[in-house]
Amino acid sequence: MALNPQLFPNGMPVPFVNEMFVLARDGVEFEVDKIPASGNHGGNLKTKGIVYLSNIRMVFVAKSPVGHFTAFDMPLLYIHGEKFNQPIFHCNNLSGHVEPVVPNDQHRALYSTHSFKILFKEGGCGTFIPLFFNLITSVRQYNQHTNMQTQNYVDPLQASQTPVDEMMRHAYVDPNDPTKIFLQQPNSDSQLRRRTYQPQADGGHV
Repeated sequence: MALNPQLFPNGMPVPFVNEMFVLARDGVEFEVDKIPASGNHGGNLKTKGIVYLSNIRMVFVAKSPVGHFTAFDMPLLYIHGEKFNQPIFHCNNLSGHVEPVVPNDQHRALYSTHSFKILFKEGGCGTFIPLFFNLITSVRQYNQHTNMQTQNYVDPLQASQTPVDEMMRHAYVDPNDPTKIFLQQPNSDSQLRRRTYQPQADGGHV
């Protein structure tokens, strides 16, 4: 994960080179632990906002900042233990774990694995959930040599090799799910692109 990724003024994440956004889902509640900027005991944070899904990552963007927290970036190659939950008395949700994106000059032991949960508070999730699981499965198939459970560094941007066009064209659209599928890339008029997750090298935009 990466805390507070770069955003456009409209709240959309600034894309990486070769990144394709698949969908946006508004009206969700996001829970995550071990966020030092939250100010809460244990770093637990809960807030409402919108989730963006691309061929590289899933990004939650808060409606309003919570302390220093504005957004949370989860590379698909760093997510594991994901599960779709359908509790009887509560709303459907997606839970899982995500490994940290560690700066090159720092040690992995300084960073914790985060647990997250996305709660679908408004409307169904029949579009979002199949697309998410199909995408993360494809990303893993195209990057079978990677394993985030090991100590070896994996470049999150390797996921950009995963083809998503066909997946988007054949996506099931649930009329009860307010998820928006991007048939055209948002902010396509902007030439701004990120080249890396590493902060010291991310000054070179194209």
